[in-house]
Amino acid sequence: QIQLVESGGGLVQSGGSLRLTCAASGGILDFYTIGWFRQAPGKEREGVSSIRTTDESAFYGDSVKGRFTISRDNRKNTVYLQMNSVKPEDTAVYYCAAGGKVSLLPYEYNYWGQGTQVTVSS
Repeated sequence: QIQLVESGGGLVQSGGSLRLTCAASGGILDFYTIGWFRQAPGKEREGVSSIRTTDESAFYGDSVKGRFTISRDNRKNTVYLQMNSVKPEDTAVYYCAAGGKVSLLPYEYNYWGQGTQVTVSS
């Protein structure tokens, strides 16, 4: 069973950048579609980005398009989320997840990490 661990969260000023890392163990990452999700207090979990296994096509939620970039390094069993021009509304716990279908819907994913907190100050 694949295990996922997120890292790279922290406090960043509005307009700044942050790179999140999702490291996998117990499985081969290139067998899975990987998604990034976030959840702010009192809100539902939101799909941020997803990257397909076969051709590495990337998909983004409307709120992050043009600012965030997802990428994967299968040799390192790692997926990244580069966050640029961050805004206070990006503040949330960010999760990576592994599944079989490219999607921004949480229920399409079977394996989840524990999350990493991102806080954007204004």
